[in-house]
Amino acid sequence: MIKQKQLGKHLLIEYYDCDSKILKNTSLIEKYMIEAAEVAKATIVESVFHTFNPWGVSGVIVIEESHLTIHTWPEYGYAAVDLFTCGNTIKPWNAFKLLEERLKSERCDLIYISRGIVDRLLVDSKCSL
Repeated sequence: MIKQKQLGKHLLIEYYDCDSKILKNTSLIEKYMIEAAEVAKATIVESVFHTFNPWGVSGVIVIEESHLTIHTWPEYGYAAVDLFTCGNTIKPWNAFKLLEERLKSERCDLIYISRGIVDRLLVDSKCSL
């Protein structure tokens, strides 16, 4: 595998069979997302979270290096998380593992996307699908 220079890493995570009580608790979800940013060695800029009625949480941790987001569906024990980080010093994999533990996820799916592949930035072409 050839390693290409990239501007960012984007982890798209689906956590299943999580603790539904945790997924309903906005302050706990925010605390865990802040911890995730900290273990990733990211610089937190702002934290914004919203509680849905009757349950569920959406939130974002804006970091200098991009963002961490979460959306929870407690009734399904499910959380969707995006960890988008830029630069080579941030460790999104640490955040991934911490959230897996904190949410008490029994299983997960993960998609990893290299963002801003430098060789592609230098090519004069149209969008590709």
